[in-house]
Amino acid sequence: MPGGRISAHGFLADGRSAVLVDRDGAVNWWCPARFDGPSVFGRLLDDRAGHWSIRPVDAYTTERSYLDDSLVLRTVFTTRTGTVAVTDALALEPGARGHDIGLRSPRVLARLVEGLAGEVPVRVDYQPRFEYGRVRGYLTDTGGVIGATAGATRLDLRSDTPLHCAEGGATGGFTARAGSVHRFTLGYAPTYDGGEPALPDADRVVADAVAGWRSWADLHDYRGLYRDQVRRSALVVQGMTYQPSGAIVAAATTSLPEQLGGDRNYDYRYVWVRDFSLTLQALWRAACPDEANRQFAWVARAMGRIDDAPVPIMYGVEGERDLTEHPLDHLAGYAHSRPVLVGNDAWRQRQTDVLGEILDAAWLMRHYLDPMSPEVRHLLHALADQAVLDWHRPDAGMWEARDAERHYLSSKVQCWTALDRAVRFGPRIGEPADVARWATARDEVRAAVLSRGWNERLGAYTGAFDSDELDASVLIMPLVGFLPADDPRMRATVDVVERELSRDGLLRRWDGDPAGFVICSFWLVGCLAEAGDLDRARRLFDQLAARVNDLGLYAEQIDQATGEQLGNFPQAFSHIGLINAAGRLTEAAERLGATAAPARHPSGAGATEGARR
Repeated sequence: MPGGRISAHGFLADGRSAVLVDRDGAVNWWCPARFDGPSVFGRLLDDRAGHWSIRPVDAYTTERSYLDDSLVLRTVFTTRTGTVAVTDALALEPGARGHDIGLRSPRVLARLVEGLAGEVPVRVDYQPRFEYGRVRGYLTDTGGVIGATAGATRLDLRSDTPLHCAEGGATGGFTARAGSVHRFTLGYAPTYDGGEPALPDADRVVADAVAGWRSWADLHDYRGLYRDQVRRSALVVQGMTYQPSGAIVAAATTSLPEQLGGDRNYDYRYVWVRDFSLTLQALWRAACPDEANRQFAWVARAMGRIDDAPVPIMYGVEGERDLTEHPLDHLAGYAHSRPVLVGNDAWRQRQTDVLGEILDAAWLMRHYLDPMSPEVRHLLHALADQAVLDWHRPDAGMWEARDAERHYLSSKVQCWTALDRAVRFGPRIGEPADVARWATARDEVRAAVLSRGWNERLGAYTGAFDSDELDASVLIMPLVGFLPADDPRMRATVDVVERELSRDGLLRRWDGDPAGFVICSFWLVGCLAEAGDLDRARRLFDQLAARVNDLGLYAEQIDQATGEQLGNFPQAFSHIGLINAAGRLTEAAERLGATAAPARHPSGAGATEGARR
């Protein structure tokens, strides 16, 4: 498998981009300019698309972990002759701490190799490939710095170990002995901006990155159930934030398949409005609500003034609207899964659920939006007005169907959410006539969902109006407060969806979905917790928590038969699901008087209060 299995990778971040490095010490993914920029290492998608490996020459075993509350990865290789550690970090701006980390990262990857015991021969193989593997650069060696330039990209590699340049790459070797240290620093810069890549000392990069990430984690002291898992997931979500704008990408990768050899391979390195909203809810639960105003200001600027056109559902990390999709035909694809795509044509779709997700997040974070800026007030008012119109219309749904628009139940429910939260905001975002109009439409949506969403034969709410097909997206109904979780029809729906779509705790989105969709399983946990079935909810959570890789990371999906992680990686949606499910379990335990550490919410209220009547 080129680049190793998805779950074999660790995740590094610097507030601009992400690196994926596997357990064999190979960097197989890095788009240094920004998350959605061209790769210089892309072996995840084709063996010829570039990598940088540092590993023992002889057979070895590995153990790896993050250094405490950080995204700095340490991999320990043990051979028959000794032990060596490789520590990998993306550089943060020197001295940056707390919410300032990642704002001005120098775009540097540092690798620190330390001999721990005995003697271990080590091989270095540096093979950069530019523009998603299309181009080999010209390499030059100047005083221990290997420069590689192609098109708009320049890379400089500083090594205290001699490397030999040939055929667009560089190789070398050394023997790591107990106490020895070997340093590598790789810096990126645009070719024509007049600046050179930064090349700080690898030791300093590692130490400063550990201190920076720890300082961020120390500001967010979640004390509910599953504290370690929530803290790790919150760090992952923060690592997927493009700090110059505050936008949070859905995943670090493109075109990792939902099914091996399949063609549902999409580019997830963009910002979905749905993810933005659920992320705010998750960060609230993880005691990280500090940047609500910044997040909402970003969405308002990205959307601009809302009119009668469909609300855009996704953007580039700096608010770009046009994300037109095109194939990279020269790449073989992960496990020969093609096409490999850059861009995502879902940006053209109508997905009306995003209306409710933004207004729900705004209601949850309302104390942090006070005083409300004019642009945010206009945004919320306009989204409520659009829900009045759009709830009647079919759309592509939250699963972004590319065949035909339908009257998806989850979209209708979220239109109800938008209108319900707008009515609660009342005069803060609208005049009395507006509020009355929103309330009327809200009640119309509710009546339609209850009558046309229920299938008597199946004994469940289905995925679309007048449909006989189950869909796990209906599990959001109690989570947004549309129906109580213990409503008889809702309880029946939960049971039917679990029975028909779940296996070993992994819940597919629909019949025929190739694998379990991680966030759906966590929605099921939330529904069970809200219904008071705490033991069952905790058993399911424990099953799901055991599905992470050895570093606590999730992809988008997990194969129900093999347990293999599938889809883009790491996936914000999955980690958001874990955080929100842990929060709901904590609140349910408190309501039922069960033993649980109290969750600390910034306003002193439960994080679901905005969703309850």
